[in-house]
Amino acid sequence: MTLPERVRIVEVGPRDGLQNEKQLVPTATKVELIERLAAAGLSAVEATAFVSPRWVPQMGDAAAVMHSLTRRAGVDYPVLVPNLKGFDAAVEAGATEVAVFAAASETFSHKNINCSVAESLKRFEPVICAATALDLKVRGYVSCVVGCPYEGAVAPEKVAAVARTLATMGCYEVSLGDTIGVGNPACVSRLIEACAREVPIKRLAGHYHDTYGMAVANIHASLQLGMATFDSSVAGLGGCPYAPGASGNVATEDVAWLLAGLGIPTGIDLDALVAVGTWIAEVLGRPSGSRAGRALAARGV
Repeated sequence: MTLPERVRIVEVGPRDGLQNEKQLVPTATKVELIERLAAAGLSAVEATAFVSPRWVPQMGDAAAVMHSLTRRAGVDYPVLVPNLKGFDAAVEAGATEVAVFAAASETFSHKNINCSVAESLKRFEPVICAATALDLKVRGYVSCVVGCPYEGAVAPEKVAAVARTLATMGCYEVSLGDTIGVGNPACVSRLIEACAREVPIKRLAGHYHDTYGMAVANIHASLQLGMATFDSSVAGLGGCPYAPGASGNVATEDVAWLLAGLGIPTGIDLDALVAVGTWIAEVLGRPSGSRAGRALAARGV
C-alpha cells in the first residue's frame, strides 16, 4: 500500500509522559512545555488529565494548566477524563476535546480501574453523550493491545471488539496502545488488520511504547497499512510502570526523524522539537530518551 501523504502526530508528553514522574512538575513548566510543543508545529498536544489527584498526584493541577495555557490557533489540546465528574471539570476548565480509556485485557482493566472491560465502556456512555451535546470531540484509547503484564499475549480480535465499541459510541478516533511495548511489526500488522475490519483505518491511531526498541519499526509497519496518526512523547517522556526500568513512549523526535526520511509531511519543525526535548530533559534532570534528539543536539542542529 502507498504510504500516507501526511501524518498527524498526537503529542502525549505533557500528560502520559509526565504523569508517572515522582517529582511534582510545576504548573508553569507544564504550560511552557505545552506551548513550546505547539510552537514547534504539533497540531495536537494532550495537555493533562482530569483524574483524582489521590491516584495521580502529578495531574492535580489540571484546571490550573488549562486556565494558564495560551492556545494557538489550529492546535487541539485534548485532556483525559475517566468519568462524568472528570468531564465536567474539564469542560469548566475550557477543554474542547476529551479522551476516554479502556483496556483489551480484563485483568488489566480490573487492576487499573477496578472494573471489567464492559463496565468501563458503560461508564463512558454518559461522558460521550455529554460531549456530543456540547459538540466536543471524544478520542478513545485502548491499552494492552498486543500484550498484558498479567495475561500475556492479547488476541487482535479482542482489541478490535473494544475499538469497534468505542467508535460506535462516538469516538472520532481510537488509539491502539501497546502499553508494555512487546509489539513487533508482525504482530502489530495483524492487530491493525483485525481492527481495520471493524473500524476504518483513518479512524485508528498507533500508540507504541519502546520497551524493546521496536516502536519506530512498528510505526513503519503501520504506515504501510495506511495508518496516518501516531501518539508520541517528546524526549521519550514516560516510563513503563509494568516493566520496571524500561522505557515507555516512543520519542516524538524519533518519529519525526523517521517521517522526514520517508518524505511524509507532519508540519513539525524538527530543530525546534529537538530544542524542546533537550530543554525538558534538562528540567527533569536526565538525558533525553530520544536517540534522534540526542544525535541532532550533539550535531548542533
